[in-house]
Amino acid sequence: MSRRARLDTPGTLHHVMVRGIERRRIVNDVADRKNFVKRLGELSEATNTSIYAWALLTNHAHILLRSSEIGLAGFMRRFLTGYAISYNRRHRRWGHLFQNRYKSIICDEDVYFTQLVRYIHLNPLRAKLVKNLTKLDGYRWSGHGVLMGKVKNDWQDQDYVLKWFGRKEGEAKGEYRNYVKKGIDQGRRPELVGGGLIRSLGGWSAVKALRRSGDRELSDDRILGSGQFVERIIKEADAKIKYQLPIKEQNQKINEYIARLCKNKKVSIEELKSGSRCREVSGVRALIAIGLVKKHGVALAEVARRVGVSTAAVSKIIKRARQ
Repeated sequence: MSRRARLDTPGTLHHVMVRGIERRRIVNDVADRKNFVKRLGELSEATNTSIYAWALLTNHAHILLRSSEIGLAGFMRRFLTGYAISYNRRHRRWGHLFQNRYKSIICDEDVYFTQLVRYIHLNPLRAKLVKNLTKLDGYRWSGHGVLMGKVKNDWQDQDYVLKWFGRKEGEAKGEYRNYVKKGIDQGRRPELVGGGLIRSLGGWSAVKALRRSGDRELSDDRILGSGQFVERIIKEADAKIKYQLPIKEQNQKINEYIARLCKNKKVSIEELKSGSRCREVSGVRALIAIGLVKKHGVALAEVARRVGVSTAAVSKIIKRARQ
């Protein structure tokens, strides 16, 4: 049975899991771990990929990230290939290091974001790499220590995560740690490492109850979320394909979209592309950027070129809209 294509539009939240081939090690020592984490951080900054949670174990790793204009596939290909080459060279080995296909699940942020952060950061404790939560607070090979302020990684989006737990940093750290502590007794949570209806509803009993009631819920094993969320993601993926192919048609539709919004808001395309920070122009630019990225799956770099600002500026617009 052929594998289905990954679903991904810029701004999508993914829970990514990578494993060593045949469950073998992907890190042997501290030098390997430093190399893995350094490459993850450098690439996240270079591609504007937001990383919220991560944990590096012996033979696998978890990452919670939001894809950027490069897409999940582009990010992971560069990351895993670069690390594997350096690992093989250092250990004088040949062949594949990782399983041929990493696992990625699109997640409903409103429902699962904090649960996934907690689940991922508790992995070292569950794997007995650390003895207790106090030891985990200072553990260098997961994002938990960064959130607690014990480990420094400038590339990890600490602020975004902590805002889910409080307005002030100190208060947020305390609430976050209490939340993590409450999750220790939950053990392994298989519903958070996959998609589909059973996982999204929390178990087979919930699925059977839904069927007995006569209700139907759309599901997809690539997505962790409600039927409504699944439907939205599928529509976004369809829109992305629609606007990507063929290129000539894609360009025409983008131009028509920009021209229509500029006309409605009485802003000229020349003003839009001039980089003007005038309130009216900036407002139209934001509407166009959000529409092209969220509705039509256009890459951030392409949107930036069309509206006369940098890719970083478009990324900030999308991030503000999300928040």
